[in-house]
Amino acid sequence: MHVAVIGGGISGATAAYRLRGQLGAAATITLFESGDRLGGKLRTIELAGQPYDVGAEAFLARRPEALALAKETGLGDRLTHPTGARSTIRAGGQQVGMPGGTVMGVPGSPEAVAGVLSEDGRRRVEAEAGLPPVRLDGDVALGALLRERFGDELVDRLVDPLLGGVYAGGADGLGLRATVPALASAIEKGARSLTEAAASLVPASPSAAPVFGTLAGGLGTLVERLVELAKPDVRLNTLVRGLRRTPAGFRLELVDEAVDVDAVLLAVPAPAARRLLEDVAPAASSALGSVEVASMAVVALALPPDAAVPDASGVLISAGEPLASKAFTFSSRKWPHFGDSALFVRGSVGRFGEPGALRADDEELVRLVRADLAELTGVTAEPLDTYVMRWGGGLPQYGVGHLDVVARVEREVARVPGLAVAGAALHGVGVPACIATATAAASRITSGPLPGGSVPS
Repeated sequence: MHVAVIGGGISGATAAYRLRGQLGAAATITLFESGDRLGGKLRTIELAGQPYDVGAEAFLARRPEALALAKETGLGDRLTHPTGARSTIRAGGQQVGMPGGTVMGVPGSPEAVAGVLSEDGRRRVEAEAGLPPVRLDGDVALGALLRERFGDELVDRLVDPLLGGVYAGGADGLGLRATVPALASAIEKGARSLTEAAASLVPASPSAAPVFGTLAGGLGTLVERLVELAKPDVRLNTLVRGLRRTPAGFRLELVDEAVDVDAVLLAVPAPAARRLLEDVAPAASSALGSVEVASMAVVALALPPDAAVPDASGVLISAGEPLASKAFTFSSRKWPHFGDSALFVRGSVGRFGEPGALRADDEELVRLVRADLAELTGVTAEPLDTYVMRWGGGLPQYGVGHLDVVARVEREVARVPGLAVAGAALHGVGVPACIATATAAASRITSGPLPGGSVPS
Protein backbone atom coordinates (compact mmCIF):
# COMPACT_ATOMS: atom_id res chain seq x y z
CA MET A 1 0.00 0.00 0.00
CA HIS A 2 1.22 3.51 -0.83
CA VAL A 3 -0.14 6.43 1.22
CA ALA A 4 0.67 10.06 0.52
CA VAL A 5 0.68 12.42 3.51
CA ILE A 6 0.62 16.02 2.27
CA GLY A 7 1.93 18.49 4.84
CA GLY A 8 4.93 18.06 7.11
CA GLY A 9 3.78 19.80 10.28
CA ILE A 10 2.80 18.15 13.55
CA SER A 11 -0.43 16.82 11.96
CA GLY A 12 1.37 15.29 8.98
CA ALA A 13 4.18 13.85 11.10
CA THR A 14 1.72 12.32 13.57
CA ALA A 15 -0.32 10.87 10.71
CA ALA A 16 2.77 9.28 9.16
CA TYR A 17 3.72 7.80 12.53
CA ARG A 18 0.24 6.38 13.11
CA LEU A 19 0.06 5.00 9.56
CA ARG A 20 3.37 3.22 10.01
CA GLY A 21 2.20 1.68 13.26
CA GLN A 22 -1.04 0.44 11.72
CA LEU A 23 0.20 -0.61 8.26
CA GLY A 24 3.58 -2.03 9.18
CA ALA A 25 6.98 -1.86 7.54
CA ALA A 26 5.85 -3.05 4.11
CA ALA A 27 3.70 0.02 3.41
CA THR A 28 5.14 2.97 1.47
CA ILE A 29 4.43 6.30 3.15
CA THR A 30 5.51 9.43 1.29
CA LEU A 31 5.51 12.72 3.18
CA PHE A 32 5.25 15.75 0.87
CA GLU A 33 6.25 19.15 2.22
CA SER A 34 6.26 22.32 0.10
CA GLY A 35 8.85 24.02 2.32
CA ASP A 36 12.50 23.26 2.91
CA ARG A 37 12.01 21.66 6.33
CA LEU A 38 9.52 19.65 8.33
CA GLY A 39 7.72 20.85 11.45
CA GLY A 40 5.18 23.39 10.26
CA LYS A 41 4.28 25.67 13.19
CA LEU A 42 6.61 23.66 15.42
CA ARG A 43 9.84 25.42 14.50
CA THR A 44 12.90 25.12 16.73
CA ILE A 45 15.93 27.21 15.77
CA GLU A 46 19.30 27.88 17.36
CA LEU A 47 19.43 31.24 19.12
CA ALA A 48 22.62 32.27 20.88
CA GLY A 49 23.69 28.63 20.83
CA GLN A 50 20.47 27.32 22.41
CA PRO A 51 17.43 25.57 20.86
CA TYR A 52 14.49 27.98 20.86
CA ASP A 53 10.92 27.73 19.59
CA VAL A 54 9.75 30.45 17.21
CA GLY A 55 6.40 28.79 16.44
CA ALA A 56 4.24 27.11 19.04
CA GLU A 57 6.18 27.20 22.31
CA ALA A 58 3.85 25.14 24.49
CA PHE A 59 0.92 22.75 24.44
CA LEU A 60 -2.13 22.40 26.64
CA ALA A 61 -1.17 19.77 29.22
CA ARG A 62 -4.75 19.25 30.40
CA ARG A 63 -5.49 17.53 27.12
CA PRO A 64 -3.80 14.11 26.95
CA GLU A 65 -2.69 13.83 23.33
CA ALA A 66 0.63 15.73 23.32
CA LEU A 67 1.79 14.40 26.69
CA ALA A 68 0.92 10.84 25.70
CA LEU A 69 2.61 11.10 22.30
CA ALA A 70 5.81 12.52 23.79
CA LYS A 71 5.97 9.64 26.26
CA GLU A 72 5.04 7.06 23.62
CA THR A 73 7.87 8.19 21.36
CA GLY A 74 10.51 8.20 24.10
CA LEU A 75 10.57 11.92 24.83
CA GLY A 76 9.00 11.71 28.27
CA ASP A 77 12.25 12.71 29.98
CA ARG A 78 12.19 16.02 28.07
CA LEU A 79 8.75 17.08 29.26
CA THR A 80 8.76 20.23 31.34
CA HIS A 81 6.18 22.64 32.75
CA PRO A 82 6.14 26.36 33.55
CA THR A 83 7.90 27.73 36.61
CA GLY A 84 4.80 29.30 38.11
CA ALA A 85 5.73 32.87 37.15
CA ARG A 86 2.52 34.85 36.60
CA SER A 87 1.56 36.55 33.35
CA THR A 88 0.58 40.20 33.13
CA ILE A 89 -1.53 42.35 30.85
CA ARG A 90 -1.04 45.89 29.53
CA ALA A 91 -4.37 47.66 29.15
CA GLY A 92 -5.60 51.18 29.66
CA GLY A 93 -2.03 52.41 29.90
CA GLN A 94 -1.20 50.27 32.92
CA GLN A 95 0.31 46.84 33.47
CA VAL A 96 -1.35 44.52 35.97
CA GLY A 97 -1.37 40.85 36.86
CA MET A 98 -3.53 38.61 34.69
CA PRO A 99 -6.82 38.21 36.56
CA GLY A 100 -8.10 34.84 37.61
CA GLY A 101 -11.74 33.85 37.79
CA THR A 102 -12.42 34.21 34.07
CA VAL A 103 -13.06 31.92 31.11
CA MET A 104 -11.04 33.30 28.19
CA GLY A 105 -11.51 36.71 29.76
CA VAL A 106 -15.25 36.36 30.44
CA PRO A 107 -15.53 37.06 34.19
CA GLY A 108 -17.31 34.97 36.77
CA SER A 109 -17.70 38.07 38.93
CA PRO A 110 -17.10 41.84 38.64
CA GLU A 111 -14.29 41.58 41.18
CA ALA A 112 -12.34 39.21 38.92
CA VAL A 113 -11.62 41.98 36.40
CA ALA A 114 -11.67 45.07 38.60
CA GLY A 115 -7.92 45.58 38.24
CA VAL A 116 -8.03 45.55 34.44
CA LEU A 117 -11.13 47.65 33.74
CA SER A 118 -12.05 51.20 34.58
CA GLU A 119 -14.78 51.77 37.14
CA ASP A 120 -17.28 52.24 34.31
CA GLY A 121 -16.15 48.96 32.78
CA ARG A 122 -16.45 47.17 36.10
CA ARG A 123 -20.00 48.48 36.53
CA ARG A 124 -20.93 47.14 33.08
CA VAL A 125 -19.72 43.71 34.19
CA GLU A 126 -21.67 44.02 37.44
CA ALA A 127 -24.85 44.94 35.55
CA GLU A 128 -24.62 42.03 33.08
CA ALA A 129 -26.25 39.54 35.45
CA GLY A 130 -29.36 41.73 35.55
CA LEU A 131 -29.86 41.86 31.78
CA PRO A 132 -32.46 39.66 30.06
CA PRO A 133 -31.31 36.02 29.91
CA VAL A 134 -28.90 35.02 27.16
CA ARG A 135 -30.56 33.06 24.38
CA LEU A 136 -28.54 31.13 21.82
CA ASP A 137 -30.05 30.30 18.47
CA GLY A 138 -27.29 28.42 16.70
CA ASP A 139 -23.86 30.04 16.72
CA VAL A 140 -23.20 33.72 17.38
CA ALA A 141 -20.29 36.10 16.94
CA LEU A 142 -18.41 36.11 20.22
CA GLY A 143 -17.45 39.77 20.01
CA ALA A 144 -20.97 41.01 19.28
CA LEU A 145 -22.37 38.98 22.18
CA LEU A 146 -19.76 40.21 24.67
CA ARG A 147 -19.98 43.83 23.57
CA GLU A 148 -23.77 43.75 23.87
CA ARG A 149 -23.63 42.30 27.38
CA PHE A 150 -20.48 43.91 28.82
CA GLY A 151 -19.58 46.84 26.59
CA ASP A 152 -16.38 47.35 24.60
CA GLU A 153 -13.87 47.67 27.38
CA LEU A 154 -13.87 44.05 28.54
CA VAL A 155 -13.44 42.83 24.97
CA ASP A 156 -10.72 45.30 24.03
CA ARG A 157 -8.71 45.12 27.23
CA LEU A 158 -8.94 41.44 28.19
CA VAL A 159 -10.77 39.07 25.84
CA ASP A 160 -9.06 40.15 22.62
CA PRO A 161 -5.50 39.91 24.03
CA LEU A 162 -6.23 36.38 25.26
CA LEU A 163 -7.77 35.28 21.98
CA GLY A 164 -4.94 36.95 20.07
CA GLY A 165 -2.49 34.58 21.71
CA VAL A 166 -4.39 31.59 20.31
CA TYR A 167 -5.80 32.73 16.96
CA ALA A 168 -4.00 36.02 16.22
CA GLY A 169 -7.57 37.28 15.94
CA GLY A 170 -10.08 39.05 18.13
CA ALA A 171 -13.55 38.23 19.41
CA ASP A 172 -15.37 40.11 16.65
CA GLY A 173 -14.30 37.64 13.98
CA LEU A 174 -14.71 34.44 16.00
CA GLY A 175 -17.71 32.26 16.79
CA LEU A 176 -18.78 31.38 20.32
CA ARG A 177 -19.26 27.64 19.87
CA ALA A 178 -15.86 26.86 18.35
CA THR A 179 -13.75 29.19 20.48
CA VAL A 180 -15.39 28.99 23.93
CA PRO A 181 -17.62 25.88 23.70
CA ALA A 182 -17.81 25.44 27.48
CA LEU A 183 -19.45 28.86 27.80
CA ALA A 184 -22.09 27.97 25.20
CA SER A 185 -22.71 24.66 26.96
CA ALA A 186 -23.20 26.37 30.34
CA ILE A 187 -25.77 28.73 28.81
CA GLU A 188 -27.67 25.84 27.27
CA LYS A 189 -27.66 24.09 30.65
CA GLY A 190 -29.52 27.01 32.20
CA ALA A 191 -27.10 29.85 32.99
CA ARG A 192 -29.08 33.06 32.55
CA SER A 193 -26.09 35.38 32.05
CA LEU A 194 -22.54 35.15 30.76
CA THR A 195 -21.28 35.99 34.24
CA GLU A 196 -23.23 33.07 35.69
CA ALA A 197 -22.01 30.78 32.92
CA ALA A 198 -18.37 31.73 33.55
CA ALA A 199 -18.77 31.37 37.32
CA SER A 200 -20.03 27.82 36.84
CA LEU A 201 -16.86 26.94 34.94
CA VAL A 202 -14.28 28.56 37.22
CA PRO A 203 -12.95 25.93 39.67
CA ALA A 204 -13.53 26.62 43.34
CA SER A 205 -9.82 26.12 44.03
CA PRO A 206 -6.89 26.24 41.60
CA SER A 207 -5.74 22.88 40.28
CA ALA A 208 -2.23 21.74 41.11
CA ALA A 209 -1.91 20.15 37.67
CA PRO A 210 0.09 22.28 35.21
CA VAL A 211 -1.91 23.90 32.44
CA PHE A 212 0.88 23.92 29.85
CA GLY A 213 3.89 21.84 28.91
CA THR A 214 6.74 21.81 26.42
CA LEU A 215 9.87 19.84 25.56
CA ALA A 216 13.34 20.82 26.67
CA GLY A 217 15.23 21.15 23.43
CA GLY A 218 12.20 22.53 21.59
CA LEU A 219 8.88 21.22 20.32
CA GLY A 220 10.52 20.62 16.96
CA THR A 221 12.12 17.53 18.49
CA LEU A 222 8.69 15.87 18.61
CA VAL A 223 8.31 16.14 14.83
CA GLU A 224 11.86 14.89 14.36
CA ARG A 225 11.16 11.84 16.52
CA LEU A 226 7.85 11.06 14.80
CA VAL A 227 9.50 11.14 11.38
CA GLU A 228 12.43 9.07 12.64
CA LEU A 229 10.03 6.36 13.83
CA ALA A 230 7.62 6.59 10.87
CA LYS A 231 10.41 6.25 8.30
CA PRO A 232 8.47 7.88 5.46
CA ASP A 233 9.95 8.85 2.12
CA VAL A 234 10.32 12.59 2.76
CA ARG A 235 10.07 14.96 -0.19
CA LEU A 236 10.91 18.53 0.78
CA ASN A 237 10.45 21.56 -1.48
CA THR A 238 7.74 19.60 -3.27
CA LEU A 239 4.47 21.39 -3.96
CA VAL A 240 1.48 19.19 -4.69
CA ARG A 241 -0.36 21.32 -7.24
CA GLY A 242 -3.38 19.13 -7.81
CA LEU A 243 -5.14 15.96 -6.71
CA ARG A 244 -7.30 13.72 -8.88
CA ARG A 245 -9.06 10.40 -8.41
CA THR A 246 -8.10 7.40 -10.52
CA PRO A 247 -9.76 3.97 -10.74
CA ALA A 248 -7.18 2.55 -8.35
CA GLY A 249 -6.57 5.53 -6.08
CA PHE A 250 -5.27 9.07 -6.53
CA ARG A 251 -2.87 10.97 -8.75
CA LEU A 252 -0.79 13.75 -7.20
CA GLU A 253 0.19 16.41 -9.71
CA LEU A 254 3.56 17.92 -8.87
CA VAL A 255 5.40 20.66 -10.71
CA ASP A 256 7.11 18.33 -13.19
CA GLU A 257 5.74 14.84 -12.50
CA ALA A 258 2.74 12.85 -11.30
CA VAL A 259 2.66 10.31 -8.48
CA ASP A 260 0.01 7.59 -8.16
CA VAL A 261 -0.93 6.40 -4.66
CA ASP A 262 -3.60 4.28 -3.00
CA ALA A 263 -4.65 6.81 -0.36
CA VAL A 264 -4.13 10.47 0.55
CA LEU A 265 -4.10 12.21 3.91
CA LEU A 266 -4.19 16.01 3.77
CA ALA A 267 -2.55 17.81 6.68
CA VAL A 268 -2.21 21.31 5.28
CA PRO A 269 -3.70 24.75 6.09
CA ALA A 270 -7.25 25.49 4.97
CA PRO A 271 -6.35 27.40 1.75
CA ALA A 272 -4.12 24.55 0.51
CA ALA A 273 -6.69 21.91 1.49
CA ARG A 274 -9.40 23.84 -0.35
CA ARG A 275 -7.28 23.90 -3.50
CA LEU A 276 -6.40 20.19 -3.36
CA LEU A 277 -9.98 19.07 -2.70
CA GLU A 278 -11.49 21.00 -5.63
CA ASP A 279 -11.72 17.94 -7.90
CA VAL A 280 -11.95 15.02 -5.44
CA ALA A 281 -14.38 16.55 -2.89
CA PRO A 282 -15.73 19.84 -4.29
CA ALA A 283 -18.30 20.42 -1.53
CA ALA A 284 -15.60 20.05 1.12
CA SER A 285 -13.39 22.41 -0.86
CA SER A 286 -16.17 24.98 -0.99
CA ALA A 287 -16.74 24.74 2.76
CA LEU A 288 -13.05 25.27 3.50
CA GLY A 289 -13.18 28.42 1.40
CA SER A 290 -15.00 30.11 4.29
CA VAL A 291 -12.13 29.55 6.73
CA GLU A 292 -10.09 32.75 6.89
CA VAL A 293 -6.49 32.84 8.08
CA ALA A 294 -4.34 35.33 9.99
CA SER A 295 -0.66 36.19 9.67
CA MET A 296 1.78 36.95 12.46
CA ALA A 297 5.48 37.08 13.26
CA VAL A 298 7.64 36.02 16.19
CA VAL A 299 10.70 38.12 17.01
CA ALA A 300 13.11 36.13 19.18
CA LEU A 301 15.67 37.97 21.29
CA ALA A 302 18.59 36.53 23.23
CA LEU A 303 19.53 39.23 25.74
CA PRO A 304 22.50 39.44 28.10
CA PRO A 305 21.86 37.26 31.16
CA ASP A 306 21.79 40.27 33.48
CA ALA A 307 19.00 42.06 31.56
CA ALA A 308 16.36 43.16 34.07
CA VAL A 309 13.37 41.40 32.53
CA PRO A 310 10.48 41.24 35.04
CA ASP A 311 9.86 38.12 37.08
CA ALA A 312 6.76 37.25 35.04
CA SER A 313 6.03 34.70 32.34
CA GLY A 314 5.12 37.45 29.89
CA VAL A 315 2.70 40.21 29.04
CA LEU A 316 -0.36 40.38 26.82
CA ILE A 317 -1.06 43.73 25.18
CA SER A 318 -4.45 45.24 24.49
CA ALA A 319 -5.13 46.29 20.91
CA GLY A 320 -5.77 49.82 22.16
CA GLU A 321 -2.19 50.30 23.35
CA PRO A 322 0.16 52.33 21.11
CA LEU A 323 2.55 49.41 20.62
CA ALA A 324 3.44 47.29 17.60
CA SER A 325 3.56 44.02 19.56
CA LYS A 326 0.57 42.04 20.82
CA ALA A 327 2.44 39.97 23.42
CA PHE A 328 5.79 39.09 24.94
CA THR A 329 6.90 35.80 26.43
CA PHE A 330 9.77 35.98 28.91
CA SER A 331 10.89 32.45 28.15
CA SER A 332 13.74 32.31 30.65
CA ARG A 333 11.30 33.28 33.41
CA LYS A 334 8.51 31.00 32.18
CA TRP A 335 10.41 27.74 31.62
CA PRO A 336 12.93 26.13 33.96
CA HIS A 337 15.07 24.43 31.32
CA PHE A 338 16.77 27.53 29.91
CA GLY A 339 20.34 28.01 31.08
CA ASP A 340 21.97 31.24 32.22
CA SER A 341 24.07 31.92 29.11
CA ALA A 342 21.40 34.34 27.85
CA LEU A 343 17.96 35.64 28.73
CA PHE A 344 15.42 34.60 26.09
CA VAL A 345 12.41 36.74 25.13
CA ARG A 346 10.00 36.51 22.21
CA GLY A 347 7.69 39.22 20.95
CA SER A 348 4.59 38.45 18.87
CA VAL A 349 3.33 40.81 16.19
CA GLY A 350 0.22 40.70 14.00
CA ARG A 351 -3.53 40.51 14.44
CA PHE A 352 -6.14 39.27 11.98
CA GLY A 353 -7.05 42.00 9.51
CA GLU A 354 -4.43 44.37 10.92
CA PRO A 355 -1.06 43.79 9.23
CA GLY A 356 0.39 46.87 10.92
CA ALA A 357 4.05 46.26 11.78
CA LEU A 358 4.12 43.09 9.65
CA ARG A 359 4.72 45.40 6.68
CA ALA A 360 8.14 46.26 8.12
CA ASP A 361 11.25 44.38 7.05
CA ASP A 362 13.02 42.13 9.55
CA GLU A 363 15.46 44.77 10.77
CA GLU A 364 12.68 47.27 11.40
CA LEU A 365 10.52 44.63 13.05
CA VAL A 366 13.28 43.85 15.53
CA ARG A 367 13.65 47.57 16.24
CA LEU A 368 9.90 47.97 16.86
CA VAL A 369 9.74 44.97 19.17
CA ARG A 370 12.78 46.15 21.13
CA ALA A 371 11.17 49.58 21.51
CA ASP A 372 8.01 47.94 22.86
CA LEU A 373 10.07 45.84 25.27
CA ALA A 374 11.79 48.98 26.53
CA GLU A 375 8.43 50.69 27.00
CA LEU A 376 7.02 47.75 28.95
CA THR A 377 10.05 46.74 31.01
CA GLY A 378 12.74 49.40 30.71
CA VAL A 379 15.11 46.83 29.16
CA THR A 380 17.23 48.38 26.41
CA ALA A 381 20.16 45.93 26.36
CA GLU A 382 21.62 45.10 22.96
CA PRO A 383 20.61 41.52 22.00
CA LEU A 384 23.25 38.83 21.72
CA ASP A 385 21.23 37.29 18.89
CA THR A 386 17.90 37.83 17.12
CA TYR A 387 15.66 35.86 14.80
CA VAL A 388 12.47 36.81 12.94
CA MET A 389 9.97 34.11 12.01
CA ARG A 390 7.01 35.15 9.87
CA TRP A 391 3.92 32.98 9.73
CA GLY A 392 2.01 34.09 6.64
CA GLY A 393 -1.62 32.97 6.69
CA GLY A 394 -0.81 30.33 9.25
CA LEU A 395 -3.56 30.70 11.85
CA PRO A 396 -7.16 29.71 11.00
CA GLN A 397 -10.00 31.86 12.26
CA TYR A 398 -12.89 29.93 13.78
CA GLY A 399 -15.72 32.14 12.59
CA VAL A 400 -19.44 31.91 13.25
CA GLY A 401 -20.67 28.48 12.17
CA HIS A 402 -17.19 26.93 12.13
CA LEU A 403 -18.39 23.67 13.65
CA ASP A 404 -20.92 23.34 10.83
CA VAL A 405 -18.17 24.00 8.28
CA VAL A 406 -16.00 21.26 9.78
CA ALA A 407 -18.90 18.81 9.91
CA ARG A 408 -19.57 19.41 6.21
CA VAL A 409 -15.90 18.99 5.30
CA GLU A 410 -15.60 15.72 7.20
CA ARG A 411 -18.90 14.41 5.86
CA GLU A 412 -17.93 15.09 2.25
CA VAL A 413 -14.40 13.72 2.64
CA ALA A 414 -15.80 10.55 4.24
CA ARG A 415 -17.63 9.85 0.99
CA VAL A 416 -14.32 9.47 -0.85
CA PRO A 417 -12.61 6.12 -0.11
CA GLY A 418 -8.95 6.46 0.79
CA LEU A 419 -9.11 10.19 1.58
CA ALA A 420 -8.76 11.87 4.98
CA VAL A 421 -8.03 15.35 6.37
CA ALA A 422 -6.32 16.61 9.52
CA GLY A 423 -4.94 19.84 10.90
CA ALA A 424 -5.54 23.07 12.78
CA ALA A 425 -8.44 24.19 10.60
CA LEU A 426 -10.69 21.50 12.09
CA HIS A 427 -11.15 20.91 15.81
CA GLY A 428 -8.59 23.16 17.48
CA VAL A 429 -5.43 25.09 16.69
CA GLY A 430 -3.31 23.71 19.52
CA VAL A 431 -0.80 20.85 19.33
CA PRO A 432 -3.00 18.28 21.14
CA ALA A 433 -5.98 19.01 18.87
CA CYS A 434 -3.81 18.62 15.75
CA ILE A 435 -2.47 15.31 17.06
CA ALA A 436 -6.04 14.12 17.66
CA THR A 437 -7.18 14.97 14.13
CA ALA A 438 -4.12 13.25 12.65
CA THR A 439 -4.72 10.09 14.67
CA ALA A 440 -8.36 10.00 13.57
CA ALA A 441 -7.41 10.63 9.92
CA ALA A 442 -4.84 7.82 9.93
CA SER A 443 -7.41 5.42 11.39
CA ARG A 444 -9.84 6.37 8.64
CA ILE A 445 -7.24 5.47 6.00
CA THR A 446 -6.33 2.14 7.58
CA SER A 447 -9.81 0.99 8.56
CA GLY A 448 -11.87 2.08 5.54
CA PRO A 449 -12.06 0.78 1.99
CA LEU A 450 -9.69 2.04 -0.69
CA PRO A 451 -10.80 3.55 -4.00
CA GLY A 452 -10.53 0.22 -5.82
CA GLY A 453 -12.67 -1.51 -3.21
CA SER A 454 -9.77 -3.30 -1.52
CA VAL A 455 -9.02 -3.15 2.22
CA PRO A 456 -5.73 -1.68 3.52
CA SER A 457 -3.13 -4.29 4.42
